[in-house]
Amino acid sequence: MPDTILQVNNIHCAYDNVPVIFNISFEVKEKELVAIVGANGAGKSTIMKTIAGLIHPKTGTIKFKGEDISHLPANMILRKGISYIPEGRRLFAKLTVSENLELGAYIENDRNEIERRKREILELFPILEERRKQIAETLSGGEQQMLAIARGLMSNPELLMLDELSLGLMPSLVESVMETIVRINKQGTTILLVEQKVQEALEIADRGYVIQTGKIIQSGTSLELLNSDEVKKAYLGM
Repeated sequence: MPDTILQVNNIHCAYDNVPVIFNISFEVKEKELVAIVGANGAGKSTIMKTIAGLIHPKTGTIKFKGEDISHLPANMILRKGISYIPEGRRLFAKLTVSENLELGAYIENDRNEIERRKREILELFPILEERRKQIAETLSGGEQQMLAIARGLMSNPELLMLDELSLGLMPSLVESVMETIVRINKQGTTILLVEQKVQEALEIADRGYVIQTGKIIQSGTSLELLNSDEVKKAYLGM
């Protein structure tokens, strides 16, 4: 059995003392692709920000490889091996593709290692290889999303967290982005994916958790969730 790499235990989160997440628990095992799905505003991104150290839980714990990281700052969590790709891409718009990638590796001091990672990642994203000297803001929406993922991989994470990748993308591009995520996972990176496109996320995930108004209401294998009457009715329009 693979080891549990991420363990979230009964976390309770609030913004300005207004509760948003209520006693949420879940786990991600090494090499898994796990999806947290639900409607917009359910609290999915808050969970990601809490794991990434951008906000801290009021109660409960987050453990990464057995170590409590609940109250570590975001830069320390990145150094521990967790890379977070936030909703909305957040690229350095005026910098080139190549410069954006280098900034993704800012915790690495070895120049040869940075170049090696860049070569590896550009092989995974051939379109970015073609665009490496292009300014990020001139890329298409799909290309910008690919760059955001590629930049996140430059820190060589053990856990890659992807927040609402499909936002603002055409259906054909969503499919392409999902295929890329599967490819990254098959190469050995553990992935936690948060997504409001429930069917698309569950079709590529090993397991999933359904969140509604800050609480997990269902969990199981992706097949179990896709076949669940509640999920079909609430999210798949069936």
